[in-house]
Amino acid sequence: MSLQGKKILLGVSGGIAAYKSALLTRLLVKEGAEVKVMMTPGAKAFIGALTFSTLSKNPVAVDFYNESDGTWNNHVAAGMWGDLILIAPATANTISKMAVGMSDNFLITTYLSAKCPVAIAPAMDLDMWLHSTTQKNIQTLKSNGVLMLDPESGELASGLNGTGRMAEPEHILSWLQKYFDTAPKRLAGKKVLITAGPTYEAIDPVRFIGNHSSGKMGFALAAAFEREGAAVTVVHGPVDAALIPDSISTIAVTGAEEMLNACLPQFETTDIFVAAAAVADFTPVAPSDKKIKKSEQPDALLELQLKRTPDILKTLSAGKTKQVVIGFALETDNEAANAAKKLQQKGLDMIVLNSMNDSGAGFKHDTNKITILDKFGNQTNFELKSKQAVANDIVNYIINNLHA
Repeated sequence: MSLQGKKILLGVSGGIAAYKSALLTRLLVKEGAEVKVMMTPGAKAFIGALTFSTLSKNPVAVDFYNESDGTWNNHVAAGMWGDLILIAPATANTISKMAVGMSDNFLITTYLSAKCPVAIAPAMDLDMWLHSTTQKNIQTLKSNGVLMLDPESGELASGLNGTGRMAEPEHILSWLQKYFDTAPKRLAGKKVLITAGPTYEAIDPVRFIGNHSSGKMGFALAAAFEREGAAVTVVHGPVDAALIPDSISTIAVTGAEEMLNACLPQFETTDIFVAAAAVADFTPVAPSDKKIKKSEQPDALLELQLKRTPDILKTLSAGKTKQVVIGFALETDNEAANAAKKLQQKGLDMIVLNSMNDSGAGFKHDTNKITILDKFGNQTNFELKSKQAVANDIVNYIINNLHA
């Protein structure tokens, strides 16, 4: 199984096996995982933070705050971010602190704040591993639900030969693949309805009013929801057929009214509705059933009467009972204020803000930069990421903050 889209918070404690964690980081990223590394202060004696930030493409957290500018590393946010915390290597010292809750470094405070599963890959000398104190601490962690990748046997840094080597990176990768393949899906049994792509509003059989939406964001969301076990249906406008996976139920439409009519019967049994489509705001009042000939028009401008298209998001949100309803806002000015207004006026649980002013975000890009605003008044900013990574952020936010 690929680790595509999985968020792994890798904890590195101070032992010689820390060099293996760099190899592990590279393997995880290659398999499609998003990796953030946190190190104990002692780990820096064995390997530099720059190595991990380069391999993971993410900043590395070591201390609670940066003394030069006071920037705070938020251990609570870190503990909410990951799908799994993996501490590799987990030294005898770190295991002891985890067992008694001695939160004197960023790694341990994040462990104590974690909302996701935690796994450890112990690494220490033979006698330390066999010591009764270490074994009691291991049993304490197991009783607290911590998963363990057993240490392996072989030559140790001390020169002894026996059990205590951290599992090889390739073995850890295999364990993670099996774990995520068999782990309970967080949205198992849930039904998700997504709108995606543009709508085309006919002027005549040849011409239309539309926009540049590709549908990439909507289908990235569909894949992220499906990975969490949800049954997903996507109602989409005209998009590239290559975007559409065989595993997801889809309904193809053209115009806004057709999209609304396709969503209405699905919405009643939906648990989560995400309006990711870029629906045209206006449609011609009287589209021609024949191609409008240029030769038949005077030199004056052609007058085209338009009317508002149905507000799909507002219509469905007004009829919600159990549904969690999420909208999108693409703005060019007063972005946060306009998104918050839309959130309130349409009775949404959450809105995802895109700014046309952000480079690499918006239509046709493979990347996106978002801000999430929710009904509780929270506003969370995210960095520019691939649309797949953005989709994972959105799905995790829904699960962790909206109790979907």
